[in-house]
Amino acid sequence: MASTCPNCGKKLHIWNVKAECSACGVSIPNFNWQERLEEDNIRAEKQFTVFNKTMNRIAYSIWGTKLRIARLILTFLPAVGFILPWAVLKSDGASFDLSIISFSGNKSLIDFFTSFFGNINLYITNMKFESFGGALTLGVLGYILFVLSALLIVIAFFLNIIMCKRPKTKSTVVFDILSIAASVASVVCFVISGSLAADFTAYNFGDFAVINGSASISWGYFVALALLLVATGINIAVAKAPAKSDETLEEERLARKAVKDEKERQKQIEKEKAREEAERLAAEEEAKKVAEAKAKLAADAEKKKK
Repeated sequence: MASTCPNCGKKLHIWNVKAECSACGVSIPNFNWQERLEEDNIRAEKQFTVFNKTMNRIAYSIWGTKLRIARLILTFLPAVGFILPWAVLKSDGASFDLSIISFSGNKSLIDFFTSFFGNINLYITNMKFESFGGALTLGVLGYILFVLSALLIVIAFFLNIIMCKRPKTKSTVVFDILSIAASVASVVCFVISGSLAADFTAYNFGDFAVINGSASISWGYFVALALLLVATGINIAVAKAPAKSDETLEEERLARKAVKDEKERQKQIEKEKAREEAERLAAEEEAKKVAEAKAKLAADAEKKKK
């Protein structure tokens, strides 16, 4: 309830529960309702304008031009690179692929996460034993940076929507570059992990035994890196390309809406014409039946006379 009467200004207390003011008798909830309704309409129109502007920007950011449609496709392509092997840690015991899944029977990111979160204390203890600088530590860091690279490229995609009000933003390019940097660091850590593994006959990679280990970069990383570079390039191209203003986007939306409304209007006209034609044919059919019935009655009456 209002703290004062909007009509006479009397101070209202918690016990003033009636809708009418005790001083002037005006209905407080209904006071000046026409003006308040107009204010609500104006506020709703502003909110609707902001909503339309945001939706225009989101649609334009994702598929507003051929270049942006190309970006949409090329932004998803790097996901393919993350299922390819970036590096391989081979051993006479367990072998590992720096990849989400492995097609060669080696352990992959999924196996690593299952082992790591199943017995995290074992990993921490072993990494402490090598002073957080040995083969296990770098192997774990390689997987973490691999995940970070994937996360950064996903963030870069969603920034196209989040930053839609700034169509020439370079934030997506920044995250693309960070993703590439994380991918390089991931492979370097994994390969160095294999080099350090060669100094030991055997060590435990969590639950897995690595025996006579060695690591090398794999062909899959070059494919993944190429896809990441292409995604970065297309984002740079979009950032440099001319961008439409909010006014232009709204004009285009209204033009599309006008075309759609006109099509709907034409459909309604066609439906009305079809209805009128059906009614006309039905009326003609009915008149024909009546005429035939009258003719039959006249013929029967003529026969009776004879």
